[in-house]
Amino acid sequence: MPTKNELDDTRCGFVAIVGRPNVGKSTLLNNIIGEKISITADKPQTTRHKIIGVKTVDNLQAVFIDTPGMHLRQKKAINKEMNKAAKSSLIDVDAVIFMVEALEWTEEDNLVLDCIRDLHCPLLLLVNKIDRLKNKELLLPYLADLSRKLPNAEIIPCSATLGTQVEMIEQKVFSVLPESPFYYPEDQTSDKSIKFRLAEIIREKLTRALSAELPYALTVEIEQIKQEETQLLIHAIIWVERDSQKGIVIGKHGAMLKKIGQQARLDMNHLLNTSVHLELWVKVKEGWSDNNRDLRNLGYIDLK
Repeated sequence: MPTKNELDDTRCGFVAIVGRPNVGKSTLLNNIIGEKISITADKPQTTRHKIIGVKTVDNLQAVFIDTPGMHLRQKKAINKEMNKAAKSSLIDVDAVIFMVEALEWTEEDNLVLDCIRDLHCPLLLLVNKIDRLKNKELLLPYLADLSRKLPNAEIIPCSATLGTQVEMIEQKVFSVLPESPFYYPEDQTSDKSIKFRLAEIIREKLTRALSAELPYALTVEIEQIKQEETQLLIHAIIWVERDSQKGIVIGKHGAMLKKIGQQARLDMNHLLNTSVHLELWVKVKEGWSDNNRDLRNLGYIDLK
């Protein structure tokens, strides 16, 4: 017996969102899906995993893959895994969204370009952050240069933050989807578990609150989720690499940790639609970001 999807002549496909760090890939995904699927912060390499966001409209379903920013510096094992995750997202996709920043072009943009220039699928080249341009006249020669770099791409200036041109981007993606049954239930918006999304909420607050290199030296693990009478109890561990980092995350008299907990709990209440009691611990796991065993245990290797 044919499935409902087959009877409805559905179209469905995978769309990779790629680019160098901090060009707005996660912001775009969240805007398209209409909810916070991927965490955001004004720091490079905030996204560390491939994160799927699913957009279903009538008989159309686009499966967007938000990827870590491709970067040249690969000093630690985690950086290599992030680049590997981004490049693997390009395998067998039905379309690619390549994001760049208006009037900016770097060696890391060249790195992405080298990965996609020979792909045989529809390609959208999004020029993001046009809302920040003071002189819009400079955009035309920049777009012309992009067209020479990637002549087979359709170029769309946009602002992922403001949502400018996002509806057009959705329409372009939907127009190239192949005939296929849906890969996900119509009401599903992400492939990630609740534990993963809760850990990412905490890491987002840490990344935004902490300065310099410290956000790159920490990760978050949800140790326990337990339903109590009137609320959900969540235990989480913030792993850092050195004792000195532990003190910074906790803060004077525990002020920083309390601030992080309060901010994260509000987002968790919204995500889970229930009252949350969040308990945070900060622990040291020396060199975790350059240790393949630790990366595997923490979900950075072979994470689906």
